[in-house]
Amino acid sequence: MSCGSICSSGGVPAGCGNNGSCGVSSDCGKLKVIDWLGNMTLPDGHTPFNGVEIRFKNSRKEYFKNTIQDVLQVGDYVVVEATHGFDVGTVTMTGELVKIQMEHKLNATDTTALKSILRKAKPNDIQRWKEAQALEHETMHRARTMAIALGLNMKLSDVEYQADKSKAIFYYTAEARVDFRALIKVMAEAFKVRIEMKQIGLRLEASRLGGIGSCGRELCCSTWLTDFRTVATSAARYQQLSLNPQKLAGQCGKLKCCLNFELDSYVDAIKAFPELDSKKLITQRGDAVLQKLDLFKQIMWFSYRDEPEVLIPMRVEQVKLHINACKSGNIPPALTPEKSPTKIQISKADYEFKNTSGEESLNRFDSKRNANPKKSRTAKPFKRKPTQNDKRNSNSKS
Repeated sequence: MSCGSICSSGGVPAGCGNNGSCGVSSDCGKLKVIDWLGNMTLPDGHTPFNGVEIRFKNSRKEYFKNTIQDVLQVGDYVVVEATHGFDVGTVTMTGELVKIQMEHKLNATDTTALKSILRKAKPNDIQRWKEAQALEHETMHRARTMAIALGLNMKLSDVEYQADKSKAIFYYTAEARVDFRALIKVMAEAFKVRIEMKQIGLRLEASRLGGIGSCGRELCCSTWLTDFRTVATSAARYQQLSLNPQKLAGQCGKLKCCLNFELDSYVDAIKAFPELDSKKLITQRGDAVLQKLDLFKQIMWFSYRDEPEVLIPMRVEQVKLHINACKSGNIPPALTPEKSPTKIQISKADYEFKNTSGEESLNRFDSKRNANPKKSRTAKPFKRKPTQNDKRNSNSKS
């Protein structure tokens, strides 16, 4: 999805607010930041904060100090200072919100130790930056071939060139420590650039590469999620989900981050349910086994061992009274649902396919010519109706 199809209409900006200076290419809106302090004026005598947040390829962001006189806006291309040479990035945040973010992530608000913004990017800077980006695809495939030839147990997932083509950052994942000194030597000779290797986790790899999740939307980690918290299997148990790794795992191979989104609501709801010994209730008829829970409706479903297909809904208050009666030595009679004496019985006809319109028959497209072969053999021959020419010929013969 590109900016040419969304942010512009006939060459005119169509609502993105950058007025033609959009700084994203193929990932429009990725990790977008809303400056909720942008429309607030500063107090008298307060100088604006000179820190600026710059985004590079994918989700890599760094903070720089604004030493130029130009006013920077979100989406501007800027040339920034690098360890060796320079780099080109996109402005994603300016003003007081940068100060809050620096205090949250770096635990510091002093910009003296930060690298500087050199200037706004000129056309030749952007052209050189795009030429460096064009080298990344081929470099990635060649580097993977080199790693396989050296027998290294690692996976190169992404490469990022610096705008001046003097440095390349290789991102890789590995299960154990990897000695890649020989790989760096080979790549430096082949690509003629400085090589930097960065090991990332599987979740960060998925966030850099992006993709579509099982929900049909873009991955949360590549659009808005910035912190990756541990996801345990207990999150699926609290939410009454089946422990199927194929359904619970994301594209990174780990448990989906969205399992934690509503976990607190489920944990609070399950506190109201009583604890059952061996998940059963003792009645005069026999033991009623707990089958499932409806956490938000506060309903527990039981069934007897001799009739497992008959489910009896019981409210939490009624179950608590039943447990207290058992503790006092009074065994209650058979379970009866509260305000609903009708038992829910699941029969075979409830889940069988029903043809309601008559159009779902599997053989409705089959030919019916040879439905009765005997009848087709004894069928009468076809007789053509006489035409006017036949009548004229018969009259002339007579």
